[in-house]
Amino acid sequence: MITIFDTHTHLNADDFVGREDEELALAKEMGVTRHNVVGFDAPTIKRALDLAEKYPEVYATIGWHPTEAGSYNQEVDDMIEIFKRQIQLSKDHDLPFIVHTRDALEDTYQVIKEAGVGPRGGIIHSFSGSLEMAERFIELGMMISFSGVVTFKKALDVQEAAQKLPLDKILVETDAPYLAPVPKRGRENRTAYTRYVVDKIAELRGLSVEEVAQATTENAKRLFDCD
Repeated sequence: MITIFDTHTHLNADDFVGREDEELALAKEMGVTRHNVVGFDAPTIKRALDLAEKYPEVYATIGWHPTEAGSYNQEVDDMIEIFKRQIQLSKDHDLPFIVHTRDALEDTYQVIKEAGVGPRGGIIHSFSGSLEMAERFIELGMMISFSGVVTFKKALDVQEAAQKLPLDKILVETDAPYLAPVPKRGRENRTAYTRYVVDKIAELRGLSVEEVAQATTENAKRLFDCD
């Protein structure tokens, strides 16, 4: 039986309100049996925690999206400062942290390097860079998470990273309802579609879907310290 862990989904988004049972049922049919729901502002954080309380297969991650830095603390609206505070919180509470970054991988690398990664590590969510950049993040103690971007025809750098990185350093995700993978590109993304990400990585690496699903699930369970 295939078991896949979607390490980054927004089942707490407005799009899914009232559809949670349906979404989780479809996901289970496609082998996606665990879901890390990410809250990025006050309302979505509450929903993430509520969903984790209601469904045993759902876990919650809470934090502040870069564009929501001001709502974290109105007196401190500098994104880099908020980023560093959240890294420190992860170390204080012995938890991994998740990084959302776009078009700023080098700057993100420098901040993480300066702040230091705790023993539980962290995740570069929906990785969109090169193999060399991914390897540098791994050296800091980070995991690399691949979303539907890895299925895009022109995402050659991302595909190379997914193909060549150590299997014990990668995760899979959807970022639903965003970034739907091929063959669903252009439509609403769903946590069930993590299966297509796993399928693509298996194809790139010349492995079975079961091998990639098992490895990435074990990686996520180890990182999140869950059974």
